[in-house]
Parts: sequence; C-alpha cells; structure tokens
Amino acid sequence: MRANPFAILVSATPEGGFATHVPVAISEAGDAVVIRGHVARANPHWKLLEQDPRCFMIFHGPHAYVSTSNYTSRENVPTWNYGTVHAYGRARIFSHHEELHPMLHQLIGIFESAYAEQWDSFSASYRERMLGHIVGFEITVTELQAKFKLSQNRTDQEQLNVIASLGASSDTTVSEVAGLMKVEKLGKDPD
Repeated sequence: MRANPFAILVSATPEGGFATHVPVAISEAGDAVVIRGHVARANPHWKLLEQDPRCFMIFHGPHAYVSTSNYTSRENVPTWNYGTVHAYGRARIFSHHEELHPMLHQLIGIFESAYAEQWDSFSASYRERMLGHIVGFEITVTELQAKFKLSQNRTDQEQLNVIASLGASSDTTVSEVAGLMKVEKLGKDPD
C-alpha cells in the first residue's frame, strides 16, 4: 500500500459505485491501519462518505500481461499477473483547517518533503483559501484483502520463463512483477 499510494477510493451509491483516484498516506495506530487523504470540495465523494462512511480503497501494485510464449505447452491462454490490496473500512471526513494542516504535511512528507518549506512560506490567507477547496478523509481499515496472481499455478520452468520475460521489460510496472515473483520465491531453478 505504501509502495503504491495512488489508490482508488470506492463508495456505493443508489445508482452504483462511485470512484475517486487519490494519493494517500498510510499509518498504523496500534493494531489499526489508517488511510488519510483528501478530495476536492467540488468532488461529491466527500458527501457520499458523510452519508455512508463504508468504503474501500484499491491499491494497484505492479501488473503485466503474460504471453503463452512463456509456457512449455502450446495449448494455453495468455493471462495477467498482478499484486493488489483492497482495504475496507469506515471513513470520517473533516474540513477544519486544524485537521487539514497535519494531513497535508503528512502527504507532503511522503511525496515532496522539500515542498513543506514553500507551503509554509505562503501567506496565511492563501493557505486558508487553498484549504477551503479540499475535504479530508480518514479511513480506519476494518479488513485487508491482498491478492497476488503470479503464475503460482505454472511449473518452475514456466515461472522462470515469465520472470525472465517480464524482468527484461523497460517498463517498471511490468518488470516489478518479476521482482514480486522472486520475492515470493517462484521459479526455483530445477535441479
């Protein structure tokens, strides 16, 4: 989740699902996982969370198309390997500047710590005006579901082929799948 902090916030509505892509900060408070971020005040998602705080976030990790050319048997179909986490919980929204400031500083610290000095140098009226354009949220996670589809059902040789194929890609989203496969100790060299 921390490695892929640009997540999708999802809420249910009577008309169907509603999703917003947002950068977030992940922290732990005791045994609890807490996700913090904000949406634009013009985005109706905060109103949905106010009406029904139940929501979930999707954290996409690396992912890649897997060609059948990696398999030893001709009769196969292509697939997609990936890692993802779904974090379910209840959101609390806030718009008081006293709460928005620490949340923004937490996000700034994650994404561009050097910007903190610039933000702090702005006039108080400008900062307050900018804070008026956002609504913060804090989600206390009640359930985490991780899914890693990494060719676990393939032979060691086929896993080695997939690792070599994906690892050779210049696209980091693709090559990181090979890294995940190695971390999971897939594709052991046959003796």
